[in-house]
Amino acid sequence: MPRRLLSRLVLWAMLGTAPGAVMAQALTGAAYAEPTTRYDHGVLGDAVEWGALRLSREGAPDVLIRLPESRVFEDLAPRLVDLGAHRAAMVVESDLERGARLALYTAEGLFAATPFIGQPNRWLAPVGAADLDGDGQVELAYVDRPHLAKRLRIWRLVPGTQTLREVASAGDLTNHRIGWDHIEGGLRDCGDGPEMVLASGDWARVIVARLRGGEITRETLGPYDEAAMARALGCR
Repeated sequence: MPRRLLSRLVLWAMLGTAPGAVMAQALTGAAYAEPTTRYDHGVLGDAVEWGALRLSREGAPDVLIRLPESRVFEDLAPRLVDLGAHRAAMVVESDLERGARLALYTAEGLFAATPFIGQPNRWLAPVGAADLDGDGQVELAYVDRPHLAKRLRIWRLVPGTQTLREVASAGDLTNHRIGWDHIEGGLRDCGDGPEMVLASGDWARVIVARLRGGEITRETLGPYDEAAMARALGCR
């Protein structure tokens, strides 16, 4: 599906509420809006990024969150993440001077974010969000600079705060090539909990990474190609 069409789709989610938590006007969908060419990077294959985020809510009007002129959403589509007491849209937000960061937005605005990478034309590619180590808390995973640093980084929301803390990282992993209008790999669950499907840094192998005891472990499944990556995601 073309990137621009995908980015306009509302991602409807059927997500449960944490025991005892009540989410007033919970988010039910998210989509990017207001295409813009003010950030000349083109890492996803064209010069068009997004200037706004539209959030749909249960029993309430949509909310439009518009970024300042110095920022864009440099992303394919927002992803809804259930954090227990909060449901948020997970996005890639890029600053024209400081590069990309991973951010969480609610209907009230920015909820939490990682630091910006630190310079323009530096990007990150999300892997996904899930309870990766079975501790009851959701972790957020992305590849930091998948064309350069090729480092998998995992963050967790500090309980009771709006702060993300990095809990683990590992090098020589990637999920995107410059100009691709898609991100390879992602999360799977083959019966033993969520796992991250990625490529080795040289694109030679399909890798399954797991968060265990605060450390990232990895297993090689075989040679990389797009069909092999699809099989891995499907637990085949």
